Amino acid sequence: MSELTFLLDRFHTPLGEMLLLIDESGQLRALDWHDYEDRMHRLLRRQYPRQAVVVRERASPSPVRLSLQQYFEGDLAALTRIPVATGGTAFQRAVWAALRDIPAGETRSYGELAREIGRPQAVRAVGLANGANPVGVVVPCHRVIGANRSFTGYAGGLARKRWLLAHEAGWRARGQAMRAA
Repeated sequence: MSELTFLLDRFHTPLGEMLLLIDESGQLRALDWHDYEDRMHRLLRRQYPRQAVVVRERASPSPVRLSLQQYFEGDLAALTRIPVATGGTAFQRAVWAALRDIPAGETRSYGELAREIGRPQAVRAVGLANGANPVGVVVPCHRVIGANRSFTGYAGGLARKRWLLAHEAGWRARGQAMRAA
């Protein structure tokens, strides 16, 4: 069995401590909130079932950390600069790529996302792929809402989802107002 080594970095945000798993090449492999650490490890085992995952805790300055800091300070495009490497099926990776295409401050329903990836009948599968996303926030699953435009489940909790969406909408509105002035 081959071995994958990840560095665990604990990053403080306005929403609590965030856990970042970064591989030796600097790519983000997993991200979750401190109170969902067990979930993160479960997702890793599912993503890499044929490899032994070794996690070493070490805070380190990295482009991932810098980009997340910039995002929380209002640079919404900073998330797009974070290199991500995930396992998952081809379908899951297609959903996760579509999530990264949703502009900050906007939302999509599961059905809209299914249509965007060319699989309009796969609404439930899109929901399952969304729930299996190992790098939430960076692959912004918080931007997905129910068909009736209601907030639906978010692995980090609905309070964090609301905060992230309000954060993005607020900074996006400020940016538009500044461009109009």
